[in-house]
Amino acid sequence: MISNSWEEAGWGVARRSWRTLKVNWHLGFTSFGGPPVHFRIFHEKFVSKLTWIDEQVYQELFSICQALSGPASTKMLYCVNLLQDGFLGAILAFFIWSLPGALGMFGLSIGVSNIGEALPRAVYALLSGLNAATVGIIALAAVELSNKAITDKLTRILVFLNAAAGMLYNALWYFPVLMLASACTAVIYDYLWLHQVWLAIKNTLLKIRRAAHLGGSTARDEGDLRETESPRVSLDNQNESRIGDDEPRIIPPGYFLDFSWKSGAAIVSAFFATFIVVMVLRGTLPDVPVLYRLFANLYLAGTIIFGGGPVVIPLLREYVVAEGWVSPRDFLIGLAIAQAFPGPNFNFAVFLGGLTAINLGYSSVAGASIAFCGIFFPGIVLVHGTMGIWRVLRSRRWVKSGVRGVNAGAVGLIYTAVYRIWQVGYIDEGFQSGKSLGDDPWWVVVTASAYVGGRYFGVAPPVAILLGAVLGLIRHGVVSGSV
Repeated sequence: MISNSWEEAGWGVARRSWRTLKVNWHLGFTSFGGPPVHFRIFHEKFVSKLTWIDEQVYQELFSICQALSGPASTKMLYCVNLLQDGFLGAILAFFIWSLPGALGMFGLSIGVSNIGEALPRAVYALLSGLNAATVGIIALAAVELSNKAITDKLTRILVFLNAAAGMLYNALWYFPVLMLASACTAVIYDYLWLHQVWLAIKNTLLKIRRAAHLGGSTARDEGDLRETESPRVSLDNQNESRIGDDEPRIIPPGYFLDFSWKSGAAIVSAFFATFIVVMVLRGTLPDVPVLYRLFANLYLAGTIIFGGGPVVIPLLREYVVAEGWVSPRDFLIGLAIAQAFPGPNFNFAVFLGGLTAINLGYSSVAGASIAFCGIFFPGIVLVHGTMGIWRVLRSRRWVKSGVRGVNAGAVGLIYTAVYRIWQVGYIDEGFQSGKSLGDDPWWVVVTASAYVGGRYFGVAPPVAILLGAVLGLIRHGVVSGSV
């Protein structure tokens, strides 16, 4: 009897693993364009085609992944497979998703460590073409995600304000503050708290005015009373229509996790305990080995990065280039090529880890592996624990309002990512640190071509990126021939 139950359990695990492999195997090779495009791909696959989750669960997961630190699209894929096939399926999906790009970036670190001081101009043109096409793809993903996130005037305003704020300023603490502010704004708006405060102030002022004019007619007083009461009734009705969904949403059993909120809270607490230990050792031990410092720096980055790509790049530059482990030129070469790699952008840390180890005389495999674990572990552990807590919170009305605000704020920050890459996408011998794509009309055309091709002609992101590289080489050939 026991052997039969073990055999059945083994076959069940094997079936789920095979399903995970069959569904996810190609994503790590074909998902180009960064998190905004990844979210669009996941929606089409898991909501529209496979129906593993419904639209509302997708929006909830999107909010969770944006609100927590770490790689947003990687956490999204992990959560979807966690709901469908449990922990083992989620872990398998994570490695299927992340390893192809990580191995590619590891190979790139070895290649970059062997190049000379200068690169052929054709290479710079190719990299600029990749960047320009990537901007067009991300812009398209931002527009498509906006269509889902914008449900009323408030969400439209939040998308615009977050995009504008993200373009105007950039800091580690800034993006999480913007998303928190978006969530609070949506809650305040949906619960009409400001409206009620205004009505209370207005009623107080009217009472003071009536007290000062006691000799006035009764009819006028009654009119004032009608004036003060009617807006309250109207706003109460509006409040009921906006957040009056008192009964909890009926969620299919398959969308629940099989562990309690206490287990989720324990996982989150255990993570922060390990984080404190790692940081204390980093700051107190004398003569800390370089590879441990590398791990600690990336562990810190994976814990405090909110907003994904727009934030991870300057932070990694500070933690690796400022340490003197990787040269600024090699950092920018890796960054340009990473834009055209499939899978999570956080794989860029693997390139930096491998190159750091090579430059300092350590094993490249050890450096890349340490970087991979350090950058991904915090986000995956935090989202896993949060999924247990989310089961308790997901049906509360104020949580639904907050989710709506976070969705809108996160989509607005995607436009910030478009702007950031646009500003450093043009690379050449004279400006290896990058210039705006707008400095050359050719790159504007490449960006627009990728956007139009994807939106109106169904051009897949990998094809658009490849065409961008080809157009970059064509520009190099034309310019070189005319010189």
